[in-house]
Amino acid sequence: MKKIINARIVNEGKTFLGDVLIDGENISKIISRNEITKIIEDKDLEIIDAKGKLLIPGVIDDQVHFREPGLTNKADIYSESKAAVAGGITSFMEMPNTIPQSTTIENLEAKFKLASEKSLANYSFYFGATNDNIDELLKVDPKNVCGIKVFMGASTGNMLVDNPKTLENIFSKSKLLVAIHSEKEEIIQKNIIKFKEKYGEDVPIKYHPEIRSVEACYKSTELAVRLAKKFETRLHVLHLSTAKEMELFDNSIPLKDKKITAEVCVHHLWFDNNDYEKLGTLIKWNPAIKSPKDKNALFDALLNNKLDVVATDHAPHLLEEKKQTYFKAPSGGPLVQHSLPVMLEFYHDKKITIEKIVEKMCHAPSVCFNVEKRGFIREGYKADLVLVDTNNSWRVNKSNILYKCGWSPFENYLFRSKITHTFVNGKLVFIEDSFNENVKGQRLKFDR
Repeated sequence: MKKIINARIVNEGKTFLGDVLIDGENISKIISRNEITKIIEDKDLEIIDAKGKLLIPGVIDDQVHFREPGLTNKADIYSESKAAVAGGITSFMEMPNTIPQSTTIENLEAKFKLASEKSLANYSFYFGATNDNIDELLKVDPKNVCGIKVFMGASTGNMLVDNPKTLENIFSKSKLLVAIHSEKEEIIQKNIIKFKEKYGEDVPIKYHPEIRSVEACYKSTELAVRLAKKFETRLHVLHLSTAKEMELFDNSIPLKDKKITAEVCVHHLWFDNNDYEKLGTLIKWNPAIKSPKDKNALFDALLNNKLDVVATDHAPHLLEEKKQTYFKAPSGGPLVQHSLPVMLEFYHDKKITIEKIVEKMCHAPSVCFNVEKRGFIREGYKADLVLVDTNNSWRVNKSNILYKCGWSPFENYLFRSKITHTFVNGKLVFIEDSFNENVKGQRLKFDR
C-alpha cells in the first residue's frame, strides 16, 4: 500500500489539503485534512510526502500519433509513452495512420498487443475509417476501443473519407464515438494551386494558414455537425483551430449529455501565425496554427465550455524532415511531454484556474469517451495520479527531451511548473526524472 500525504488535491472543481491511500491498482481512501482520521500503522505502507505540491488525476490525451508500427524511426510506443508519463499523461488514445493502418480488426489488435508489451502508460487505439471498410468498422466492440477516426481532409495520406455515401453510413451506423479531422480537401487543393502559381514549390510557411484556411475548416466541420445532428451520432471534433467554428458548438448543456463534443490542442492555444517567422515549419500542423484572433477565441471557448477537451495531436517527425521546404516538410510535432506544463503556464499567467485545467485534461476526456474508472480522484478508481510542483522551474533542452525525434518546439523555454511523480495503476512509474520501466500500462475499457 502507498499513502500520498500533505497534497493539495485538485479534483472535480475543488482544491483541498489531504491524503490519498492507494491499495494495489486503486484509490482506496481520500482523506481531507478537515476530517478526523485514524492513523494507519503498517510497516509495509509506503509514504510519499507531497507537501507543497498539487495532486491531480492523470491526464488522458485523446489524440496522439506514436508511429508504431511502420514509422519507428520517428517514434514508437515505448519512447513516446515514456515521454507522456514524464509529462503527467497516464492514458493515451492513438491514431490509425501507421503502417499498416488500423483499418482492420486484425491490425488494430496487433497494436494493442504491442502496447501491452511496451507502453508505460494506459492505452487505446482508434479504428480507422476508409471509403470501403464500413463492414469491418461495424464489428468493433465499443467497450474495448476508444472510437472511430475519420479523416475529413487528406492530412495523412490515403485515409481521406470523401465519399458522401460512406460518410452517411459511418454517421448513421457507427456504435462508437466518431472522431474527425475536419478540413475540406477541395478548398485546400484550390488554395495550393493558387500559391504554387505564385511561389512554386517553396511557398513561405506563413501562408500555411491561408492554404489550410478558415473556410476549409469551417465547411468541413459544419458538414460533420450537420450529419451528426441528422443521425444523432456521437461526434467528437478534433483539434479545432478557428474562431468561426466556435459558433457550431453548444455550451448550454452538461458535458455528460452532449452528443457533439469538441477538442482544442495546446499548440493552437499557445502559438499563432506570428510564430512562423521564428519557428518556421517546426510549427507546421494540420489544421494550421492561425491568427491571434483565432487563438484568443479558442481560449475563450475553452473557458466557456464550447470546447470540452485539451489534447496534443502529438505527431513527431525527424528534425531533418521538418526543416525541408514547405510542401516537403511534414505536418505535426512532439507535444506529450510538455502539454501539461504549457497549460500550467497559463495558470501562472492567471488565464485559467488549476481546477479548469484538470477538468479539461483529465475529467472531460474520461466523460467524453466513457472511460472506465479513470480521470478522477475517486475511491475505487484506478490510481492514475500526478504530483506537480508549481514552484519548480526548468528549461527545455536537448538533454531532457524524451521524444525519440529529439526535438521540441519549446526548446529553451523556461517552464515554471514541473511534474515530479506519475502513478499508473497505483505504481510509481516516474519520479524526479527517473523511471520504473518494469511497469506497463493497461488497455482502457469503456462504459458503453
